[in-house]
Amino acid sequence: MDLQRYLREKKEIIDSALETYFPKEMEFPNSLHKAIRYTLFSGGKRIRPVLAIAAFEAVGGKGSVVLPFACALEMIHTYSLIHDDLPAIDNDDYRRGRPTCHRAFGETMAILTGDGLLTEAFRVMTDPSLLAGAPVKEDVVLRIVNEVAVAAGILGMVGGQVVDVESEGVEVDLPTLQYIHTHKTGALIVASVRAGARLGSADRQVLQLLTRYGERAGLAFQIADDILNVEGNPAILGKRTGSDLSKRKATYPSLLGLEEAKKRAGELVTLAFDELKSFGPEADPLREIAHLFVSRES
Repeated sequence: MDLQRYLREKKEIIDSALETYFPKEMEFPNSLHKAIRYTLFSGGKRIRPVLAIAAFEAVGGKGSVVLPFACALEMIHTYSLIHDDLPAIDNDDYRRGRPTCHRAFGETMAILTGDGLLTEAFRVMTDPSLLAGAPVKEDVVLRIVNEVAVAAGILGMVGGQVVDVESEGVEVDLPTLQYIHTHKTGALIVASVRAGARLGSADRQVLQLLTRYGERAGLAFQIADDILNVEGNPAILGKRTGSDLSKRKATYPSLLGLEEAKKRAGELVTLAFDELKSFGPEADPLREIAHLFVSRES
């Protein structure tokens, strides 16, 4: 399959949906709407929502019911980047080649923009007008919303961020690093895959297979990010170029060595592929995305 074409097509669908969920920049309070659009449409590849759609399609899902949930995942991811960049956390000046939200709009507006995106994500996932006529049961929506909340909260992304911040500039062991990666990054990736699978009416066994796929592919993604950081490529997905270079973060290459880290990432992708053996070509996007995680140069 042509993965790049697939990613472009899905990104266009996701961006079109996101456009409808937020007021235009000129609507009051326009400063907030301008900051939201500045960060939400800043060139992200939409990996998490695309994973949700790919999982949905892999289990036979049809229609647009997945879109509000896919877009909500992107909102949560974007909020996390805004807050990560703040002076109190990573103090980054640029993201994706342009000033970070707090540099462009000030710290107060950046905090409120992140707050708004996080809250709007849950509104979108539970908005009756967006789900009207969709073949999805309320208990499925409830399960997805709960899982996304767990993935984004203290048992997921926020917890991983705390350990990441506390680990800056100190030696950490491999279990601590794995905790950071599987919670700060991996939890939302797994939640994305599971959301798509649930919306596609996956049974318990299939959901377990896709969950393990998400866990392995998600960790491979972050190890690959570590590798790209170490190799000095400034164009990686979501890479931050901060002004405070004294903040050293633990990475897989720093603990295992570069070649061993590459080997581990490759092994994880192979394991992710193994979970998709019972699927046909309908799961090719999931296979190709996992391969992209470790083969990309930017």
